Amino acid sequence: MKPKIVVIGGGTGSYTVLQGLKHYDYELTAVVSIVDDGGSSGRLRDEFGHLPPGDFRKCLLALSPSDQEGELLRRLLEYRFDHGDGLSGHNFGNLLITAMTEITGNPLETIKAVSKLLNIDGKVLPVSTEDTRLVAVLEDGTIVHGETNVDIRTVNPDVAISSVYLDPPAHVHPETQQAILDADFIVLAPGDLYSSILPNLLVKGVPE
Repeated sequence: MKPKIVVIGGGTGSYTVLQGLKHYDYELTAVVSIVDDGGSSGRLRDEFGHLPPGDFRKCLLALSPSDQEGELLRRLLEYRFDHGDGLSGHNFGNLLITAMTEITGNPLETIKAVSKLLNIDGKVLPVSTEDTRLVAVLEDGTIVHGETNVDIRTVNPDVAISSVYLDPPAHVHPETQQAILDADFIVLAPGDLYSSILPNLLVKGVPE
């Protein structure tokens, strides 16, 4: 029986870990943070109200076969527009995931559909399907909303962060929780503290 490995993280960190692990005979599941509010993901989240697609896309691409046949599709899903009114800065894969979620009405169905499209070996799951945001409380009592604002802080940048929480509180998705419970190994992917690591560990049902 294949060892079951769950990789918990965000985009680039999980991408790197999954790229390495997929060459071994493991059953891989990527558990993805859902608080990203920057760049293309943040714009699409604000405009359409779906979970931010960027980290899903990165992990799906990491688990896709490394063959020549799928190379054009991978390049297409990584393509970023650098001009055009409204399109500049957007990633095509993010647009595709958002459009599919508009059609399915369900982010999990979208992830499964793109998984089949890319013929991935493994699963990608959101840590939660709830629309939540990262909030930080500074030592002087200032409250900073949003992962990007916490991560690249211009508000009182010299004041330390005393605590972080999710607003509203989020609960782990049942399928994700079961994958964590069934895992033989759990890998906490290296990545940004406020976009990849803490948002996952703040979801009720994950640390336990």
